[in-house]
Amino acid sequence: MNTQNILEDIRVSVKLKLATLWASFMFLYIYVDYFHLYMPGSIKDILAGKVYVFDISYFFLLIAMFFVAIPTLMIFLSVVLPAKANRWTNIIVATVFIPYMLFNLAGEAWIHMYFAAAVEIVLLCLIIRYSLKWPHIEE
Repeated sequence: MNTQNILEDIRVSVKLKLATLWASFMFLYIYVDYFHLYMPGSIKDILAGKVYVFDISYFFLLIAMFFVAIPTLMIFLSVVLPAKANRWTNIIVATVFIPYMLFNLAGEAWIHMYFAAAVEIVLLCLIIRYSLKWPHIEE
């Protein structure tokens, strides 16, 4: 008897793919900041009220939270927005975040930061690609 063991390949919606890409992006985004704390001088700079060349202030922290909130919300929005709005929101937000990720390499950047930025950009490009190739329904 010749039987094949074939694995079931379940079709995953574009919305779920986008949400998981944003979740993966967020893990890297958060861990780069976390690992930055282990770089020599980071804690000293933070205690002195500096991040790179920026003073740590209410406004700085608000802007930082804004840039963390956007991809965090994209996980949810990728699942709940209607297809057309979802497609364009993902394309625009991912496109805007690519130069922002590169800007984060300004100043002292170690190899782990370059690696994470490269992976983050690949994830953002995949978000753009899946959004651009969103399946259409013939009417």
